[in-house]
Amino acid sequence: MKIIDRDHHVAAVARLLRRSPVVALLGARQVGKTTLARRIATAERGRVTIFDLENPTDVARLADPMLALQDLRGLVVLDEIQRRPELFPVVRVLVDRPRSGVRFLVLGSASPDLLRQTSESLAGRIAFYELPGFSMLELGPAVLERLWLRGGFPRSYLARSGQASLEWRRDFIRTFLERDLPQFGVRIAAQTMRHFWTMLAHYHGQVWNASELSRAFGVADTTVRHYLDVLEATFMVRVLLPWRANVRKRQVKAPKVYLTDSGILHALLDVDTISTLQGHPKVGASWEGFMLETVLHYLGVWREQCYFWRTHAGAELDLLVVRGRQRLGFEFKRTTAPRLTPSMRSALADLQLNRLDVIHAGRETFPLDRRVRAVAASRVPEDLAR
Repeated sequence: MKIIDRDHHVAAVARLLRRSPVVALLGARQVGKTTLARRIATAERGRVTIFDLENPTDVARLADPMLALQDLRGLVVLDEIQRRPELFPVVRVLVDRPRSGVRFLVLGSASPDLLRQTSESLAGRIAFYELPGFSMLELGPAVLERLWLRGGFPRSYLARSGQASLEWRRDFIRTFLERDLPQFGVRIAAQTMRHFWTMLAHYHGQVWNASELSRAFGVADTTVRHYLDVLEATFMVRVLLPWRANVRKRQVKAPKVYLTDSGILHALLDVDTISTLQGHPKVGASWEGFMLETVLHYLGVWREQCYFWRTHAGAELDLLVVRGRQRLGFEFKRTTAPRLTPSMRSALADLQLNRLDVIHAGRETFPLDRRVRAVAASRVPEDLAR
């Protein structure tokens, strides 16, 4: 299998390990966390000990975790940490020892929110890093269509054929629902979750409507919200919260929902080729979500820094990134001829944007106004830096 350069992720995690005694490397199942951790371990100059908590032998070694871990030095890797949440208090005791000489890299397939109740004892000692799938930043613009169709899961993207990629994604969905979710402690029938996930694929890029979905399932609004929370906590869904600006306009208060991986979206929609995708009713929403994830990967922002904005009068902004006093706006248009719209002017004024970039499907980057640029999708890594 081809090796993809992910050195920027290796360097980012290494920086966190120098700063914090515990680093949590989080991301979806099969996104490449274990491979990245082994690369980090290989680059270590000191001793490295790895425990795979899916391996019965390693689980047996940790039957008495204090006994197994107390004499270790250097870097200790705990893979699939959500399987053994009782290890967190032990880790705290070990890193709090004077001159402990040990650091922990813990890998998990659940978000900080899902792990919060078990990692509270590590407050002030733990840093988080979210690993996405492959992105255009690693693969280059020449493979944009392939990456969009197949998504960023390594085995899906690197599959020998489009059909093999689609089969891998279908198997992933089945395994995730039937095996992974129960292991996370989720007690929802696989068929129910499959139905909800597929329905959500048809709502991709739209404002969340709990009432409509709850009627379709014949359950309470809170129940479908629980289904959504599960998919968000396991990195399958991005819930983009609305930004509530202090303006005199009635604003949409419900979040927008995207499937984070375009390949999984296409598998749920039974889209198998680029030509099928280009003729599908969700092609625009798919492209919007794909480019939204590309921009967020480039910016390296956390979910808490990302919003959308929409008023009941029709003004909207696909993505607002708030970093300190800086406010960056993004629109995603699957067109080769983007233009400045009244909605964009409203966003610039009402949200006090430092800059608004319109990511489009053309080949050139050019100004649309003093603080507005049309940025070619294939040039995002180069031109967003300017």
